Amino acid sequence: MIKNLMFLLPFCFLLSCKTETPIPPVDKKAIVDSTITAFQKTLLEQQIDSVFKKYHFNGSIAVFKDSLPLYRKENGYSDFKRKTKIDSNTIFVIGSVSKQFTAVMILLQMEQGKLNVTDKVSKYLKEFQIKEYENITIHQLLNHTSGLNMMGGKLMFKSGTDFYYSNDGFNTLGKIVETVSGKSYDDNALELFKKAGMTQTSTGDIFKGSNFASAYLGNANKFEEVPNMPKRLGGKEIGTPAGGILSTIQDLHTWNNALYGGKILKPETLKLFMAKSAERRHAIFGKMGYAYGIMLNIGKPNSYFHSGYVKGSPSLNIYYPETKTSVIILSNIADEEKGKGLVFKPHIEVKKITDHLENTLNQLRSGN
Repeated sequence: MIKNLMFLLPFCFLLSCKTETPIPPVDKKAIVDSTITAFQKTLLEQQIDSVFKKYHFNGSIAVFKDSLPLYRKENGYSDFKRKTKIDSNTIFVIGSVSKQFTAVMILLQMEQGKLNVTDKVSKYLKEFQIKEYENITIHQLLNHTSGLNMMGGKLMFKSGTDFYYSNDGFNTLGKIVETVSGKSYDDNALELFKKAGMTQTSTGDIFKGSNFASAYLGNANKFEEVPNMPKRLGGKEIGTPAGGILSTIQDLHTWNNALYGGKILKPETLKLFMAKSAERRHAIFGKMGYAYGIMLNIGKPNSYFHSGYVKGSPSLNIYYPETKTSVIILSNIADEEKGKGLVFKPHIEVKKITDHLENTLNQLRSGN
């Protein structure tokens, strides 16, 4: 019996060699990519977790590479009185991150032939048909070079010669959208959110949801709720086009992918939206470029971002186009007594972490 088995073994071996499935070639790029992704996840978890711990951060932070979540964490309360925990569906006030939506609405009207960014604002609004304001253009409102501070006041400088950040300028852009479209700002906003695939985003004026993160001043031990939120966002102090949009981590990620992925604006319009046309020195983030409702890093890495702040709600939305990475930081409490520099410390540290990681990844890819 053993002899017979020994006799058959060579034939079995030859048969198995003939029928064995060939080993596919190794996909080195896939292995490298998966290794890099694992490295990113580990590094982000270690470093951003430490930011949560260091600052007792109350809010949500997420990092997405295209559609892949690299990091996500929620901590603390959306309602401090009821001890309602923040979760993935919590809706936050995003403050001046709203400005990019207003800018895109203007550009969509331009694509329809209803205006041009080089047009003078006085063409559309009577209040600009005075000597002080008559030469201000839509472009200058979009990149804060109009010199406008508050409506009715003197210009800070001759239009087009310097930078001065103006909420009233963006609220004016909202009025232009309404004038040329024949629809309210809210209706235009809802159309844009739908086009982008954002299902939980609204303006403060028309918000009817139940997952809203109430805004607070102070800290977890001693806090004061900001009254009349989110309705107050539409008032004169802020203004919906300048800072009155509410959104979630997931929806802002969806927005970044849709906007920079070319699903909202035509290629030439998107290029105009992203083009640096001014520079500013931000009190928190330092020197940077400014486009239409978005800020740009000066130097590496290439990124588009904007911070937002209305009472109790510091936020930051970053997009790195080279790796299609979104970094989103939303919160609903701020200790204003310590100053905005300290309020935004977690946001600054996370941006430094992700800027450094982005530079490292780009160096690895270029082989330098």
